[in-house]
Amino acid sequence: MKVAKFGGSSVASAEMLQKVANIIKEDKERKFIVVSAPGKRFDDDIKVTDLFIKLGEQHISGQDTTETLEQVVNRFLSITKELGLSDEVVERIKKETTYILNETNNTAHLKDALKAMGEDSLARVLSAYLNKIGLNANYVNPKDAGIIVSDQPGDAQVLESSNDKIHQLRNKNGIMVIPGFFGYTEKGVLTTFPRGGSDITGSIIAAGVEADLYENFTDVSSVYCVNPNIVDHPKEIKALTYKEMRELSYSGFSVFHDEALIPAFNKNIPVCIKNTNEPQAPGTMIVSEKKEHNGPVVGIASDKGFSSIYVGKYLMNRELGFGRNLLNILVEEDVSFEHAPSGIDSMSVIVRSDQLTAKKEERLLRRIKQELDVDAIKISHNLGMVVIVGEGMSQRVNVAAIATTAIAKAGVNIKMINQGSSDVSMMFGISEEDIDDTVRSLYQDFFESSMPVR
Repeated sequence: MKVAKFGGSSVASAEMLQKVANIIKEDKERKFIVVSAPGKRFDDDIKVTDLFIKLGEQHISGQDTTETLEQVVNRFLSITKELGLSDEVVERIKKETTYILNETNNTAHLKDALKAMGEDSLARVLSAYLNKIGLNANYVNPKDAGIIVSDQPGDAQVLESSNDKIHQLRNKNGIMVIPGFFGYTEKGVLTTFPRGGSDITGSIIAAGVEADLYENFTDVSSVYCVNPNIVDHPKEIKALTYKEMRELSYSGFSVFHDEALIPAFNKNIPVCIKNTNEPQAPGTMIVSEKKEHNGPVVGIASDKGFSSIYVGKYLMNRELGFGRNLLNILVEEDVSFEHAPSGIDSMSVIVRSDQLTAKKEERLLRRIKQELDVDAIKISHNLGMVVIVGEGMSQRVNVAAIATTAIAKAGVNIKMINQGSSDVSMMFGISEEDIDDTVRSLYQDFFESSMPVR
């Protein structure tokens, strides 16, 4: 029994939906289908979810929403007409969107209800088309599927009480088409997961029905060991562990939302990333444990937009609670941290730059200086992170040596190194402008060089 999730690029047009239908038809084990909203058909296209977000923003600010609603309607109309379906779904979009705009007073709930419309409508379209080509398929609303979530608009978490009800879906006949991205609170209020949350829905359903495999169909045939926009024709990754995939996703890989695999991980359900345009390709398997380790590093991820808050104080190591007090100030200023490497007399806290405004920086500098009586404090911007990922790398003698040598060969200055307690990743802080050169050099030495790694 399989759960198959199809991303935005896989359901962007009628032509793609026909491919999706063929994939479902080819394997009777694909009983549970989770779909995203239609994505981009070409580079300058607009995702349907973005249109619904725009619609909500226009309504909230008192602007006319007629043109944007027509864009949404026309997008679905082009799909249903080409598939030879009735206009019933399109008419429903008009009526339900108008109802949501007029009857929803809570702004957060309004935004969530609109954001979910793309997935919900697409699931209805796909279900209708599957029936048209002779398959027994049913649209299943997330409430009926049993996806019960926390009351956190835009950031919902699935509740444990969902598992039993979702498991009962195994007993139903036919193919079940479930919209991704949202669930319902215990009070019955529609609430969305974080952006990219259709992957989370797929993982939740796979865990709930205890699937043999969770297939995630996208527009690539596998996960690459490095961003192909930085390195031409990088090597494909045949297998990853859950920990490796989560580290790569968190550090900049765009294949999965970094929280998406947690439900599947908890039930030890294997995940396969496959290409809708090339469904016969083996794809990349994500498993709890790999049988073979081809090398200490499976992937290299990178990300921009970080700032470093450096704090120095003599005998900091002897001051009980210093680190906690520093982080408490950040919490009180609504700033979350990513990393916190420290030394005997110094500590650096790495944060996302978009959390810092000029006024907030000023307050942080003043508060840390006064409340912690530090000798030095400095905030630096334009910091980039490059992360090498691979389970068990800490057990290999010269991984760090190869990495630092590769970065040095690229002529890049390392501003920070952090491995922490994890044996899955090693992070290097560098200037944003040096990211591409660093990634290329690391790729060369870890994936192209004959240099042995012990």
